[in-house]
Amino acid sequence: MKNIPSNPCDYPVWYDRHKIQHALLWLALLVPLFFVSYNFTNHWAESLPEVGHVVFDWETQIPLWAWTIVPYWSIDLLYCLVFLLASNRHELNRMGLRLLTAQLICISCFMLWPLQFSWPRPELSGFFASWFELLMSFDRPFNQAPSLHITLLMILWVSFASHARGIWRWLVHVWFALIGLSVLTTWQHHFIDVPTGMLAGFLAVWLWPVSGSSPLCAWRKPTIDRRRRYQLAFSYLMGAILFAGIAYSLAPTGLWLLWASAALVLVSLAYAGLSVAVFQKHDQGVQSIAARWLLAPYLFAARINQWCWTRRLAPRDEIAPGVWLGRLPARNDMDAQQLAWLDLTAEISAPHRPKHYHCLPHLDLVVMDAATIAAAVEQLELMRQQGPVLVCCALGFSRSAVVACAWLLLYGEEKNCAKVIFDVRNIRPWVHLSYHQQRELEYWWQAQQGGDVMAQAGEYDQGPSQEQRENENHVQ
Repeated sequence: MKNIPSNPCDYPVWYDRHKIQHALLWLALLVPLFFVSYNFTNHWAESLPEVGHVVFDWETQIPLWAWTIVPYWSIDLLYCLVFLLASNRHELNRMGLRLLTAQLICISCFMLWPLQFSWPRPELSGFFASWFELLMSFDRPFNQAPSLHITLLMILWVSFASHARGIWRWLVHVWFALIGLSVLTTWQHHFIDVPTGMLAGFLAVWLWPVSGSSPLCAWRKPTIDRRRRYQLAFSYLMGAILFAGIAYSLAPTGLWLLWASAALVLVSLAYAGLSVAVFQKHDQGVQSIAARWLLAPYLFAARINQWCWTRRLAPRDEIAPGVWLGRLPARNDMDAQQLAWLDLTAEISAPHRPKHYHCLPHLDLVVMDAATIAAAVEQLELMRQQGPVLVCCALGFSRSAVVACAWLLLYGEEKNCAKVIFDVRNIRPWVHLSYHQQRELEYWWQAQQGGDVMAQAGEYDQGPSQEQRENENHVQ
């Protein structure tokens, strides 16, 4: 008989008795909720006089592969096993919240937009026929978009892939891709259910990250540059509504535009109060996989915008010995690897980061407050003491320029704010600081002259009121 460890720390992670008990509590909540809510919406849709469908003509060419019912069913086992992967109770709770959120999102959509599969499955025989019979004993051709199967798949895929290594990671990707394919080849779902299910799944992952708090907890009413932030939030929201309207008018072909609409809604929330938490850019300079998928249309546009503005410009310029100002380096910019990077970009992941890298993400097009300027200047000086450093943002025009000017004021010979900005523009002519940014830099510098930057940050924030600043801006 194998000896049982006397020390709880000697147990494998998956064998933790308390964790298993906690996992069973989650399953006791989620499993009944799944069957009750899923069956309810199935029967409710069945009782309606008419239920529509969204299908492309080419979908009639999708084959029925009976054997793919095996990977289709396997998600039930993976649903239970995923709780054993959690290394601690926090991660276990986040997994439970993700699965609960997925259920609530999908069930709500099934109630608001009931859809059905539009052609019958032929009679099957042989070994796999019983698998389909068992499935249809409680399922109906309803509950389509977003596919709850795909939604759960995305959540489980992210979790299993994060814990797998080597060949096991490749096996995870292959098997989960097969599960995703099976919703089509078992004739359970139309194609539109797949991308909508993916978005719902990544939304649940985005809402409940394993590391850090939920982005919803980051909501703060803007205390500075409120008018500009709200204008940008409104503009992105109008863009989201426009894309949604076009998608509706061009349905079903134009439904892809709903992805862009969802991305713009999240960006709108970023400017309204969630700030950089929307982009979930980690300390290593990479955004979370959920943020990359949810915001993909916007992130792609940000990359195009960066290329259009900077393709004919010098990528960076040295504004002082050992301090460079420029855009976030491209993947093939090998010279930049010789520098340390202070990255102020929130909307673009850093490619091939150098050995010394620090990320202080900040939203584009809005004023940087005193606390952020203070933290960035302090970090820049620490990095400069170790060697040459590049302070960068998406274009190298604004966010990075504010920090560079602040650093020059604090550690350079020139102490006049306007003169420092003028000198930086002489070196890098396309630098652009708005009137609001210049005034904010001046406020910060006035506070700094009275004492330590960090000590003055709070006092500075309580300095000239928002109304006074808006009046100054109005006069300007």
